[in-house]
Amino acid sequence: MPSILLIEDEPALGMIVKDSLEVRGFAVRYAADGQEGLELFRQQCPDIVVADVMMPRLDGFSLAEIIRRENPGVPIIFLTARSQPADVVRGFELGGSDYLKKPFSMDELIVRIRARLGAAAATPAPAGVLTLGQYQFDHPKQRLHRQGQEEQLTHREAELLKRLYDQRNQVLERTTVLRELWGDDNFFNGRSLDVFITRLRRYLKDDPQVQIVNVRGIGYKLML
Repeated sequence: MPSILLIEDEPALGMIVKDSLEVRGFAVRYAADGQEGLELFRQQCPDIVVADVMMPRLDGFSLAEIIRRENPGVPIIFLTARSQPADVVRGFELGGSDYLKKPFSMDELIVRIRARLGAAAATPAPAGVLTLGQYQFDHPKQRLHRQGQEEQLTHREAELLKRLYDQRNQVLERTTVLRELWGDDNFFNGRSLDVFITRLRRYLKDDPQVQIVNVRGIGYKLML
């Protein structure tokens, strides 16, 4: 079920749009202003954002700038009564994917949402960039990104995380990874591996849906 973050400062309109989208099979979170919307975005990591432009606390354009820094790929559809060409151009320059003028029909909004979701699904991630929940793992550059924050990994950390990802939701055998990355599965290398697993857990701690669990006597499992 596609997830939508709807941000609209007119409560009556917001509830109508939310209910209409849910009836059509979307999961919708609703925020009444830009700041609340940003907080929900960081919690939820939705498939698409539908946002009014003129809002209190944080306007739609400013919100889009922040979202684009933290998640370059999520589609953003602006809802607005402002239809001057300069406003439309600015919306697209700030990372907007589409622009819908108020008043609008629900059928048109839904068509545009589905089109944007389809385009996002058809756009491949950059080579070597893997998605781990809210994280983007750039394996070639050994970087882990989440919401504008970046962790630079060591070579061995990156290789260990890549092996966990390749075996995601399955057991990565401790002996195998020790022999491949440490060259030997002796006691001291085993203690070193434990330290690296602890580091990776710390890097991934901000998304509770991503966990590295111990499989006693066998190895580790990356749960996504």
